[in-house]
Amino acid sequence: MTYKMSISIALSVSLIILAACKTPTETKPTNIQSLDNDFERAILIVDADDGVQHQLQVYVASAFDQQRRGLMFIRNMPKDTGMLFIYENNNIQSMWMKNTYMPLDLIFARADGTVSSIIHNTQPLSLASLTSVEPITYVLELNAGTSKRLNIGQKSRIIWKGNRN
Repeated sequence: MTYKMSISIALSVSLIILAACKTPTETKPTNIQSLDNDFERAILIVDADDGVQHQLQVYVASAFDQQRRGLMFIRNMPKDTGMLFIYENNNIQSMWMKNTYMPLDLIFARADGTVSSIIHNTQPLSLASLTSVEPITYVLELNAGTSKRLNIGQKSRIIWKGNRN
């Protein structure tokens, strides 16, 4: 095999790999209302670290296809809106920001709604794994900065119709 042929093959293979890794072009609507047909909406209450209760509108992602979609392709959300991921079993959960165009706060919560950990200000479009520190049942995604603005921390609890005691 000649040197030129080797270079040509290597370049072709590199281009194929790059094409396969390319983020897909956006094909879905990008406004938050586009979620209305595919997700139930609910009111969620957060008991913050300072004892103040905050009411949030959330989209509920309880089915696998909903969890896989999440907030992909959404470019902005109203101030006190988010998405609540509900998992059937308590497990270590991992998220990523692929095709998510806005920074988020990820709040990981146990089955009783108490906050386990928070990842603040995630990087949009990242493939980095964002993982809970212990088995959890819920992940609440909010606009970046919301958890600090509302004083949501490890003493906080999320309350919604499915986990009220």
